[in-house]
Amino acid sequence: MSDNDSQKRVQFLAAYDEQLRTDAETPSAIKVIVQGPLRLVTFMNGRGFITYKNLGGADQAAIQRLVPEAMAYYQCDSEITRVEWKTRGHDHAPGLHEALLDNGFIRDEQESIMIGEASALAVDVPLPEGVTLRQVMEESDVRAMSAMQDEVFGDPVSDDMAEALLRRLAIDPGMELWVAEVEGRIVTAGRLELVAETKFAGIWGGATREEWRGRGIYRALTAARARSALTRGKLLIHSDSTELSRPILERSGLLKVSTTTPYYWKR
Repeated sequence: MSDNDSQKRVQFLAAYDEQLRTDAETPSAIKVIVQGPLRLVTFMNGRGFITYKNLGGADQAAIQRLVPEAMAYYQCDSEITRVEWKTRGHDHAPGLHEALLDNGFIRDEQESIMIGEASALAVDVPLPEGVTLRQVMEESDVRAMSAMQDEVFGDPVSDDMAEALLRRLAIDPGMELWVAEVEGRIVTAGRLELVAETKFAGIWGGATREEWRGRGIYRALTAARARSALTRGKLLIHSDSTELSRPILERSGLLKVSTTTPYYWKR
């Protein structure tokens, strides 16, 4: 990594911690309470989410208390069926991994926190013949997009994500849904989420059918979302990236600034 990239990485990570690890991280929450350094968030459909800007310098003993205290809040609510604790690799959090496992959490796959300038992504990317990009809002398109993403991610096709996206579209002008199609069939899809009162927009949910990978379609969809973010005043793009999409985002100019690992608890 060049000295310039190293300086950008430090700047991007500071902006991430300051601007995104707040209420901006959970725009669709129905309830948020603050418990010590933690933000305990409740979403629809019985989903809890635990996040924080930092752990306030807590030592291992303090962290061993934080985890069960947070879970006691959710365990008292019978409607909560699952909880995600979102960790970041650059946090000072001694003993957190062990404390989460001891309280019934299961560690999921680590992802890369990627950040870059929207202008670096907003480039012209040639599409294969017959492929078109567009933003979607109609219910039938949203359901088709959600079903495709479920298939690509290896999940059972469900109405849950489609219903959540349709609710968001109805109330949140900062979310956009984008797809790439071939003869009316969705082959790539992803979201753009503008983060209010920050310089950031997030790109999420990127999925491409296996037979269409490696042809530049996902990169073109990323560029289209970056152009839209720029027109709406956002200068930085962020994403939590799998190892499959990380190299694509790096080629587009995003930098890996840290890692994030979710831990899941289910009732």
